[in-house]
Amino acid sequence: MKAERTYAGEVEVARRESAYILLEMISYTETMDNITPEMLGGFFEGWPNPPSPETHLKILRGSYSVVLALDEGRVVGFVNAISDGHLMAFLPLLEVLPEYRGQGIGSELVRQISQTLSGLYALDLICDSDVQPFYERLGWLRTNGMSARNYNRQSGT
Repeated sequence: MKAERTYAGEVEVARRESAYILLEMISYTETMDNITPEMLGGFFEGWPNPPSPETHLKILRGSYSVVLALDEGRVVGFVNAISDGHLMAFLPLLEVLPEYRGQGIGSELVRQISQTLSGLYALDLICDSDVQPFYERLGWLRTNGMSARNYNRQSGT
């Protein structure tokens, strides 16, 4: 029994060490300098009418605040905020490319943008119920909300 625990522990340590190696390659930035549409491919997985990389760049540049996760010049994750700059901000988008998920990148993006916006009274977002535990682990609280969607404009064009 002890050998099984040791083995399982060694696997867990190896898994954590692999994740740390991968995370060390990821850098984070709040600047949009030198970001091009070519760096923004692969996002909006599962959207029936996703924004193009060009529109995605416009969305990010028009945001009040942005944090990007970069892997050797490729954007692999992002979060953005819209805000009045005085009282409240809303996080409309958080995405990590599928091959980079499960490495803590999404959590780090939320932590960084939350820190950047920590001087505001409220940070809000709307998410599906299956994603709520992710945000709860980061200290966010469940609330009630309402939304309206115009799916004909989902691509942003």
